[in-house]
Amino acid sequence: MIEDPNAWLSFLTKLWEHNPNSHERLKPRDTPESWSELPLDLVISVFKRLSFANFRRAKSVCTSWHSSSRQCVPKNQTHWLILFPEDNNSDNNSCTLFNLEEEDKLYRTKDLGLEFAKSFCMETYGSWLLMCNGMHNLYIVNLFTHERIDLPPVEAQRGVTKMERTLDDDVFRITSHNGKEYKGIRLRSPVLWIDEKTREYVVSWELRGLCVVYSRKGDTSWNQIPETSSCCDIVYRDSKLYFLSLFGQFRIFDFSGESPQQTFQCGVIVERFRLGIQLRQRSNSLSIVATKLVVTVTGEVLKVEKLWRPRSETWSFRVFKVYSSGFLKKHDRIYSLGDESMLLDQGITVLANDTDGFNKNSVYFSVSHGMDVHDIFLFNLETQTTELLHKFDCSSVQFSRARWFLPSFRLT
Repeated sequence: MIEDPNAWLSFLTKLWEHNPNSHERLKPRDTPESWSELPLDLVISVFKRLSFANFRRAKSVCTSWHSSSRQCVPKNQTHWLILFPEDNNSDNNSCTLFNLEEEDKLYRTKDLGLEFAKSFCMETYGSWLLMCNGMHNLYIVNLFTHERIDLPPVEAQRGVTKMERTLDDDVFRITSHNGKEYKGIRLRSPVLWIDEKTREYVVSWELRGLCVVYSRKGDTSWNQIPETSSCCDIVYRDSKLYFLSLFGQFRIFDFSGESPQQTFQCGVIVERFRLGIQLRQRSNSLSIVATKLVVTVTGEVLKVEKLWRPRSETWSFRVFKVYSSGFLKKHDRIYSLGDESMLLDQGITVLANDTDGFNKNSVYFSVSHGMDVHDIFLFNLETQTTELLHKFDCSSVQFSRARWFLPSFRLT
């Protein structure tokens, strides 16, 4: 029985890096000829117990270990912080990574190029980043493999809303379905999903409050979804796009066919900032700062209100059921997630147990204070208490932007 697999792996990898042929000296009569010949079940048993960082180290030891790693996922999947380089620093085009499990370590990625340094990260999905450069060109890039997928030009729109790029290249002219013209582009509520094996992907965002657009693998333009204006939040999971407007229109679109089909719609109360001011006056300075959609493991849809009490400087949440596959669709408030954890930034829940690193019946969420301090919190729905998991101060590091994310194989 391996009691400390991370220590065991550290010994093996350091030994192998120092002398790849060291097995010739240490090998008893009945041992394998090399590290690559270790029993498959032994290697997989160790891999399943590794943290994300050690898992990636183990994959690089040899071809056999890399192949074995595909048959398992590591334990204790925790959030990482990615620190993006300053866009005016041409000498630094790599990112720095911080892992909650290893508070004393920072990792540096390879040089990702000048365009990456000057691009803005709109959304993440696992180790994939949705990036937007200074010319508003969108692309997807894998943080670890550097694989890149270029997306169609944002002005390539299929639908009643028209867009054209002016001679200035960074200014857009948008004409809505009723003929009203706008200058400038706003890419809001971005969504990214990608299949690690097939590289099928869905990217979606809201175009200046007028409509939601999407693009999938093989598309050469952005397809507009009718009646999706004034977006409050969007979530994509299991071939379905979930849409909530600021005016309380909730819709579900099925993306499993050639074109998305609306399969459900209803009204949902969305507390807007005007109502939030009234709540601050009545309930101990209670302020609703955000309303999010979250899709559970079983496909239920939750409306989550993120609350802030300035007087006590505490965060809290109210959770309501918006949709379930059964006949009962009352928008009741719920007080427990059972054995699931909510990842608010990703808009999903995951099963929580003793080996995956997440606390059940809890909400994980991040908060940024300006450009320097980035916090990640845990809110327990049962006790209604909030715990600060980590506060990362970027002021001492030469990086201008940061975002919390989850490594790839947690979401696939």
